[in-house]
Amino acid sequence: MTNPIVPGWYADPEARTYQGRHYIYATRSFTEYTRQMNLDVFSSADLIHWQTHESIITMGDFPWIWRAVWAPTQMEHNGRHYLIFASNDIQKDGEAGGLEIAVADSPEGPYRGYLHQPLISRFIHGAQPIDAHLFKDDDGAVYLYYGGWGHCNVARMNEEMTGFVPLPDGQVIRSVTPPGYVEGPCMIKKDGLYYLMWSMGGWTNGTYRVAYGVSDNPLGPFGNKGTILERQEPVAEGPGHHGYLHLPERDEWLIVYHRRTIGDPEPGHRMLCIDRMDFADGGIQPVVMTDGW
Repeated sequence: MTNPIVPGWYADPEARTYQGRHYIYATRSFTEYTRQMNLDVFSSADLIHWQTHESIITMGDFPWIWRAVWAPTQMEHNGRHYLIFASNDIQKDGEAGGLEIAVADSPEGPYRGYLHQPLISRFIHGAQPIDAHLFKDDDGAVYLYYGGWGHCNVARMNEEMTGFVPLPDGQVIRSVTPPGYVEGPCMIKKDGLYYLMWSMGGWTNGTYRVAYGVSDNPLGPFGNKGTILERQEPVAEGPGHHGYLHLPERDEWLIVYHRRTIGDPEPGHRMLCIDRMDFADGGIQPVVMTDGW
């Protein structure tokens, strides 16, 4: 395996495995984000040879999207495949866009419009509706974590994936913002513990990095247990907005993320990479970035 795993500029990866094949859903990374008008997915059986599936969204089903799509999350649920992604970079309530949801019969799509309107189209608890991450718990409950502008929310999806069911405290969308959170949430459950990870710093430069917190409940609370992925001389800088893969036959965890060449002034020059992620004593060890492993 070599890093980056595919040529070209891509960011915000979400990784899943279906029937022995790994899928990485990604943003087309342009500094001028109005060019990001669809999403691509890469698939591989061996994490070495990747097939590209381009333009997986049927964008005609989303006529209100006019300037950007990015930051996908994906999940199979009840035999169908769902894709949630951000659109239009809305800056206030009342603007068209937010978090969109689409559906397909296979992991690579094509993904068609599901609701004929955004899933979340307004600011709740201060969170810009971007950077979604779907997580399925052991009991089958599907949670949506999302949010930019320094605020992270969680909601539980209904069985039809059309909206949300109230959480135990009666809230439908709940704030779970950990200290230092900026954007890009990601949830892993391991040995009964919930590890919420997120990005800090700025995505346009080398300050981007990943921190995490741990709870015994998917709704938190989550403290900040420290940074696990950050600038590493001479390999790369600005690593973040990640997903993960679990290889159960080896009980190996991989972090799938984007990073930048040190000192590159072009914000859009982000590349997809994979490295090992190790857990120990109820925590996540610092990730060592590599050019290949």
